[in-house]
Amino acid sequence: MHVSTRWGLATGLVALAISSNVLLMLPAFSRADVQVPGSPPQNLDWQPFLVPEFGTRVDYPAGIFSVSDGNAETGIGQRFHSADGRSMLTIYTRENADGDTPANYLRKNLRMALTARDYERITPSFFAISAQRDGLILFSRCNFSSDVEDAIHCFDLVYPSAQERAWKAIVTRISRSLRPLEG
Repeated sequence: MHVSTRWGLATGLVALAISSNVLLMLPAFSRADVQVPGSPPQNLDWQPFLVPEFGTRVDYPAGIFSVSDGNAETGIGQRFHSADGRSMLTIYTRENADGDTPANYLRKNLRMALTARDYERITPSFFAISAQRDGLILFSRCNFSSDVEDAIHCFDLVYPSAQERAWKAIVTRISRSLRPLEG
């Protein structure tokens, strides 16, 4: 199956999604695809990704996410996937037209039950959530700025749960580099 087709066939996981884009574009992998042991490439080639219109900056491992899937579905940003088709990253920024806080935004937009989340952290300036489902780990983080741009700066990451240990440092670095972060 062509990789771009996989992203569009994720109907079984879309119910987990936040309607604004967070976890929306989930790949539809077969169990065989996800259970292959291994780890991300050693050459991570960290690069900055910028959305200058909103002051967004995030470091991402271009050595892993080497294939562009075009623009993000929501806001301004980009979608990427790994050359092996097992992982996906979407980076985007959107206006916070309703002036939502992270908690309010999740209440209004989250489509997964509280019990479906494996990790949740909500502060006045960001949220980070993750869930494991069908051999995949779905991780999303959004930072909320209240400056002139009043924007939401986000990334969504999908990777095989069989590689969770190998991805921990990668997820942490992407998450900590996401800017702006207030407070």
